[in-house]
Amino acid sequence: MASLSGELQLRLDNLHIGVAAEPPADAVADEDEELFGLYEGTPLTQRTGDYGLTVPDRITIFQGPLERAFPDPAEQLLQIRITVLHEIAHHFGIDESRLAELGYD
Repeated sequence: MASLSGELQLRLDNLHIGVAAEPPADAVADEDEELFGLYEGTPLTQRTGDYGLTVPDRITIFQGPLERAFPDPAEQLLQIRITVLHEIAHHFGIDESRLAELGYD
């Protein structure tokens, strides 16, 4: 998070970022695919004037899948950064197809 620009950090509104050991079973659509992160909430682009007094959006990074897929610590750190940026992009309203175009799929 510290490597994000100050302007970007200021725009992370009502957001909590945490780590969990594994993703919930209902979050994984394909059992052969590992889920590294999950965004849950209302993207900034969809918030209306009556948005308020709302629990924070959540980004959860999943330790187990990342450790299994990237046993090398350097690769793991890189993928954690990519995953966090991917989930932050969802907070800003960027969808999966655009993230794929940008190389963050």
